[in-house]
Amino acid sequence: MSRAAVPGLPSRHPIGAQLPALYADDDFAQRFTAGLDTVLAPVFATLDNLTAYLDPRVAPPDFVAWLASWVAVADDPGRPLERRREAVVRAVELHRWRGTRRGLVEGLRLALGVHAEVTGDGGAAWSAAPGAGLPPESPPGPLVRVWPDPGADAPDAGRVHDIVRALCPAHTVCRVEILTGPPAPEGR
Repeated sequence: MSRAAVPGLPSRHPIGAQLPALYADDDFAQRFTAGLDTVLAPVFATLDNLTAYLDPRVAPPDFVAWLASWVAVADDPGRPLERRREAVVRAVELHRWRGTRRGLVEGLRLALGVHAEVTGDGGAAWSAAPGAGLPPESPPGPLVRVWPDPGADAPDAGRVHDIVRALCPAHTVCRVEILTGPPAPEGR
């Protein structure tokens, strides 16, 4: 989309009408200012609709990428526009949940349109008793299982790993499994 000159776009504030009465009947002055009106009409239209440009739910598609850069959201033009808009709208909430299970699941859903499940906590174990034995060996970190909607293609493994690496807590190493469907319930 372009915000350049739009053929036939009328100016809401024609310059010729604002000239002193001396120039009201001057054909050259009116034609000259009409040319300026053609150039300035898109500027006035953009300024009149500025709030719509700053709302990612209705902003022009090329502005969504610009708004994403304002709120530190990685924008991928290959994703559906509605998911890109939702990621920008929910950016502050997602930043608040960064490094948590909820943030990881939502980040993967918004970025790739996949479902995710995070198991394990990647936490630490300690003892209040001095000289206690070492705790049992725990798994190396949280396990992130990712699967697409039924009938959808499997997500790109490289992108999944990149997103998990970016959203996983800094002190942990998350393991990733890419599944073809939802995981089986535990205990079955």
